Amino acid sequence: MEPAQIHPTATVDEGAKVGDGTRVWHLAYIRGSASVGSGCNLGRNVYIDANVQVGDLVKIQNNVSVYEGVTLEDEVFVGPSAVFTNDLRPRAQNPGWQITPTLVRRGASIGANATIVCGVTIGEYAMVAAGSVVTKDVRPHQLVAGNPARPLGWVNRLGEVISKDAEPPAEDLLS
Repeated sequence: MEPAQIHPTATVDEGAKVGDGTRVWHLAYIRGSASVGSGCNLGRNVYIDANVQVGDLVKIQNNVSVYEGVTLEDEVFVGPSAVFTNDLRPRAQNPGWQITPTLVRRGASIGANATIVCGVTIGEYAMVAAGSVVTKDVRPHQLVAGNPARPLGWVNRLGEVISKDAEPPAEDLLS
């Protein structure tokens, strides 16, 4: 695999890791101690905070902010202008501030302008619709939408809706 391609206007702090084959576009910023895997694509003006973990083959589109405490596993898709928070009690001054971790499992998709409130897990191959505000865990293969995000059905690994039932379909339909 070829080395990472970093646009001249992007900033990658010392101590940050960027894997082979990853492309980092205009004005992106990767803070020190962040780790971005191989074969990723980080769009224009993407912000990856310190200690963020990004797996392999992840696509993060333009204007996305991923704050400390977030882990994106392999093959995650994040649409434009999505935001991942890391503070359940935001204040300008908070001496007891603690990062609240968020986990996005393998193959999950986050739609454009979605807000992921910290402290949740988004399951494997789940799909968060554009504009959604996720405040609770999303089950594997679950489709959610709205503010707050509510379950609408189930998707397979390709993102195709396969059921609108409350309970997930048989495992063989999800692959």
